[in-house]
Amino acid sequence: MPPITGVAIVTGTDTGVGKTVATAAIAAAAMRAGMEVAVIKPAQTGDDSDESVVRELAAPTMVTTLVSYPDPLAPLAAARVAGLAPLELQTVIDAVARIAEDHDLVLVEGAGGLLVPMGPKWTVADLAQEVQAPAIVVARAALGTLNHTALTMEALRHREIQPYLIVGAWPAEPETVHFTNLEDFGLPLHGMLPERAGAMEPGVFRRSAPGWLTPTLYGSCDDPRELASE
Repeated sequence: MPPITGVAIVTGTDTGVGKTVATAAIAAAAMRAGMEVAVIKPAQTGDDSDESVVRELAAPTMVTTLVSYPDPLAPLAAARVAGLAPLELQTVIDAVARIAEDHDLVLVEGAGGLLVPMGPKWTVADLAQEVQAPAIVVARAALGTLNHTALTMEALRHREIQPYLIVGAWPAEPETVHFTNLEDFGLPLHGMLPERAGAMEPGVFRRSAPGWLTPTLYGSCDDPRELASE
Protein backbone atom coordinates (compact mmCIF):
# COMPACT_ATOMS: atom_id res chain seq x y z
CA MET A 1 0.00 0.00 0.00
CA PRO A 2 1.60 3.32 -1.05
CA PRO A 3 1.95 6.23 1.37
CA ILE A 4 -1.11 8.42 1.72
CA THR A 5 -1.03 11.77 -0.04
CA GLY A 6 -3.42 14.68 -0.34
CA VAL A 7 -5.67 15.11 2.69
CA ALA A 8 -6.02 12.80 5.71
CA ILE A 9 -8.21 13.30 8.76
CA VAL A 10 -6.81 12.43 12.19
CA THR A 11 -9.51 11.47 14.66
CA GLY A 12 -9.74 9.40 17.81
CA THR A 13 -11.87 6.95 19.70
CA ASP A 14 -12.15 9.48 22.54
CA THR A 15 -10.59 12.66 23.84
CA GLY A 16 -7.09 12.44 25.29
CA VAL A 17 -6.04 9.40 23.26
CA GLY A 18 -2.96 11.05 21.75
CA LYS A 19 -4.26 12.53 18.48
CA THR A 20 -1.98 15.55 18.57
CA VAL A 21 1.21 13.58 19.18
CA ALA A 22 0.17 11.03 16.56
CA THR A 23 -0.45 13.88 14.11
CA ALA A 24 3.00 15.23 14.89
CA ALA A 25 4.56 11.79 14.37
CA ILE A 26 2.97 11.35 10.95
CA ALA A 27 3.97 14.88 9.99
CA ALA A 28 7.55 14.29 11.15
CA ALA A 29 7.82 11.01 9.25
CA ALA A 30 6.42 12.55 6.07
CA MET A 31 8.76 15.54 6.37
CA ARG A 32 11.74 13.17 6.69
CA ALA A 33 10.52 11.51 3.49
CA GLY A 34 10.79 14.86 1.73
CA MET A 35 7.12 15.79 1.70
CA GLU A 36 5.68 19.27 2.15
CA VAL A 37 3.31 18.82 5.10
CA ALA A 38 0.58 21.05 6.49
CA VAL A 39 -1.36 20.45 9.70
CA ILE A 40 -4.77 22.04 10.23
CA LYS A 41 -6.60 22.18 13.55
CA PRO A 42 -10.13 23.31 12.64
CA ALA A 43 -11.13 24.14 16.21
CA GLN A 44 -9.07 24.45 19.39
CA THR A 45 -10.90 24.52 22.72
CA GLY A 46 -9.51 25.31 26.16
CA ASP A 47 -6.12 26.68 27.12
CA ASP A 48 -3.92 23.98 25.57
CA SER A 49 -2.46 24.62 22.13
CA ASP A 50 -2.27 21.56 19.90
CA GLU A 51 -0.76 23.77 17.22
CA SER A 52 2.27 24.60 19.38
CA VAL A 53 2.79 20.91 20.25
CA VAL A 54 2.81 19.89 16.58
CA ARG A 55 5.01 22.82 15.64
CA GLU A 56 7.60 21.98 18.31
CA LEU A 57 7.68 18.21 17.82
CA ALA A 58 7.42 17.93 14.04
CA ALA A 59 8.18 21.37 12.54
CA PRO A 60 5.93 20.79 9.53
CA THR A 61 5.86 23.19 6.61
CA MET A 62 2.70 24.81 7.95
CA VAL A 63 0.51 24.57 11.06
CA THR A 64 -2.68 26.55 11.48
CA THR A 65 -5.73 26.72 13.75
CA LEU A 66 -8.92 28.04 12.17
CA VAL A 67 -10.83 29.01 15.34
CA SER A 68 -10.20 28.92 19.09
CA TYR A 69 -12.71 28.86 21.95
CA PRO A 70 -11.80 29.44 25.63
CA ASP A 71 -13.74 26.61 27.27
CA PRO A 72 -12.51 22.98 27.12
CA LEU A 73 -15.70 21.64 25.55
CA ALA A 74 -16.72 20.12 22.25
CA PRO A 75 -16.30 22.87 19.62
CA LEU A 76 -19.99 23.55 19.00
CA ALA A 77 -20.72 23.72 22.73
CA ALA A 78 -17.60 25.84 23.33
CA ALA A 79 -18.77 28.36 20.73
CA ARG A 80 -22.25 28.51 22.26
CA VAL A 81 -21.00 28.95 25.84
CA ALA A 82 -18.55 31.68 24.79
CA GLY A 83 -21.14 33.49 22.68
CA LEU A 84 -18.94 33.15 19.60
CA ALA A 85 -19.74 32.15 16.05
CA PRO A 86 -19.60 28.40 15.49
CA LEU A 87 -17.31 26.95 12.85
CA GLU A 88 -19.03 26.22 9.56
CA LEU A 89 -18.18 23.08 7.62
CA GLN A 90 -17.71 25.00 4.38
CA THR A 91 -15.08 27.20 6.05
CA VAL A 92 -13.01 24.12 6.81
CA ILE A 93 -13.55 22.58 3.38
CA ASP A 94 -12.37 25.80 1.72
CA ALA A 95 -9.30 26.05 3.98
CA VAL A 96 -8.34 22.43 3.33
CA ALA A 97 -8.69 22.86 -0.44
CA ARG A 98 -6.63 26.05 -0.43
CA ILE A 99 -3.82 24.63 1.69
CA ALA A 100 -3.76 21.31 -0.20
CA GLU A 101 -2.80 23.18 -3.38
CA ASP A 102 0.67 23.91 -1.97
CA HIS A 103 1.37 20.77 0.12
CA ASP A 104 1.89 17.08 -0.56
CA LEU A 105 0.10 16.01 2.61
CA VAL A 106 -2.49 17.88 4.70
CA LEU A 107 -3.32 16.41 8.11
CA VAL A 108 -6.55 17.69 9.64
CA GLU A 109 -6.77 16.96 13.36
CA GLY A 110 -10.28 16.80 14.76
CA ALA A 111 -11.47 17.34 18.32
CA GLY A 112 -12.39 14.43 20.56
CA GLY A 113 -13.95 11.52 18.70
CA LEU A 114 -15.34 11.01 15.23
CA LEU A 115 -18.91 12.17 15.91
CA VAL A 116 -18.25 15.10 18.25
CA PRO A 117 -20.23 18.17 17.09
CA MET A 118 -17.67 20.46 15.45
CA GLY A 119 -20.16 23.06 14.27
CA PRO A 120 -23.81 23.34 13.24
CA LYS A 121 -24.89 19.90 12.04
CA TRP A 122 -21.43 18.58 11.18
CA THR A 123 -18.78 16.27 12.59
CA VAL A 124 -15.31 15.11 11.61
CA ALA A 125 -16.98 12.22 9.79
CA ASP A 126 -18.89 14.71 7.64
CA LEU A 127 -15.66 16.57 6.88
CA ALA A 128 -13.92 13.35 5.81
CA GLN A 129 -16.80 12.56 3.47
CA GLU A 130 -16.87 16.04 1.96
CA VAL A 131 -13.14 16.18 1.23
CA GLN A 132 -13.01 12.46 0.34
CA ALA A 133 -10.18 11.79 2.77
CA PRO A 134 -9.17 8.69 4.73
CA ALA A 135 -9.34 8.77 8.52
CA ILE A 136 -6.42 7.94 10.78
CA VAL A 137 -7.98 6.68 14.01
CA VAL A 138 -5.96 7.02 17.22
CA ALA A 139 -7.02 4.54 19.91
CA ARG A 140 -6.10 3.69 23.46
CA ALA A 141 -4.47 0.41 24.41
CA ALA A 142 -6.21 0.23 27.81
CA LEU A 143 -9.38 -1.47 29.01
CA GLY A 144 -12.49 -0.20 27.19
CA THR A 145 -10.78 0.49 23.90
CA LEU A 146 -12.22 -2.44 21.95
CA ASN A 147 -15.80 -1.17 21.97
CA HIS A 148 -14.81 2.44 21.29
CA THR A 149 -12.55 1.39 18.43
CA ALA A 150 -15.08 -0.99 16.88
CA LEU A 151 -17.82 1.67 16.97
CA THR A 152 -15.53 4.25 15.37
CA MET A 153 -14.45 1.87 12.62
CA GLU A 154 -18.04 0.83 11.96
CA ALA A 155 -19.10 4.47 11.63
CA LEU A 156 -16.29 5.11 9.14
CA ARG A 157 -17.04 2.05 7.04
CA HIS A 158 -20.74 2.93 7.01
CA ARG A 159 -19.73 6.22 5.40
CA GLU A 160 -17.26 4.48 3.05
CA ILE A 161 -14.29 6.29 4.63
CA GLN A 162 -10.99 4.38 4.57
CA PRO A 163 -9.69 3.94 8.16
CA TYR A 164 -6.14 3.50 9.42
CA LEU A 165 -5.64 2.50 13.07
CA ILE A 166 -2.89 3.79 15.39
CA VAL A 167 -2.34 3.08 19.09
CA GLY A 168 -1.67 6.47 20.62
CA ALA A 169 0.37 5.52 23.70
CA TRP A 170 1.75 2.03 24.28
CA PRO A 171 2.69 1.83 27.98
CA ALA A 172 6.27 1.40 29.09
CA GLU A 173 5.12 -1.44 31.36
CA PRO A 174 2.21 -3.08 29.54
CA GLU A 175 -0.13 -5.43 31.35
CA THR A 176 -2.12 -8.42 30.12
CA VAL A 177 -5.05 -6.23 29.07
CA HIS A 178 -2.85 -4.20 26.73
CA PHE A 179 -1.56 -7.30 24.94
CA THR A 180 -5.01 -8.87 24.64
CA ASN A 181 -6.48 -5.64 23.29
CA LEU A 182 -3.70 -5.43 20.73
CA GLU A 183 -4.58 -8.94 19.58
CA ASP A 184 -8.34 -8.43 19.70
CA PHE A 185 -8.49 -5.21 17.69
CA GLY A 186 -8.81 -7.59 14.75
CA LEU A 187 -7.64 -4.85 12.39
CA PRO A 188 -4.43 -3.97 10.59
CA LEU A 189 -2.36 -1.63 12.74
CA HIS A 190 -0.59 1.27 11.05
CA GLY A 191 1.24 2.73 14.01
CA MET A 192 2.00 2.47 17.69
CA LEU A 193 3.52 5.36 19.62
CA PRO A 194 5.31 4.82 22.92
CA GLU A 195 3.92 6.32 26.07
CA ARG A 196 5.23 9.86 26.64
CA ALA A 197 6.45 10.20 23.06
CA GLY A 198 5.28 13.80 23.25
CA ALA A 199 7.77 14.49 26.04
CA MET A 200 10.75 13.59 23.87
CA GLU A 201 13.27 16.16 22.75
CA PRO A 202 12.03 17.29 19.31
CA GLY A 203 15.08 16.06 17.44
CA VAL A 204 14.77 12.62 18.99
CA PHE A 205 11.03 12.60 18.26
CA ARG A 206 11.54 13.39 14.58
CA ARG A 207 14.21 10.72 14.16
CA SER A 208 12.13 8.14 16.02
CA ALA A 209 8.74 8.78 14.43
CA PRO A 210 9.22 6.66 11.27
CA GLY A 211 9.96 3.63 13.45
CA TRP A 212 6.49 3.84 15.02
CA LEU A 213 4.56 3.90 11.73
CA THR A 214 3.99 1.70 8.71
CA PRO A 215 5.13 2.76 5.23
CA THR A 216 1.54 3.84 4.49
CA LEU A 217 2.11 6.62 7.04
CA TYR A 218 5.70 7.31 5.91
CA GLY A 219 7.20 4.97 8.49
CA SER A 220 9.61 2.05 8.38
CA CYS A 221 7.78 -0.45 10.60
CA ASP A 222 6.03 -3.25 8.73
CA ASP A 223 4.21 -4.56 11.80
CA PRO A 224 3.76 -2.12 14.71
CA ARG A 225 2.54 -4.98 16.92
CA GLU A 226 6.16 -6.13 17.08
CA LEU A 227 6.97 -2.92 18.98
CA ALA A 228 4.92 -4.25 21.90
CA SER A 229 7.55 -6.85 22.70
CA GLU A 230 10.58 -4.58 22.45
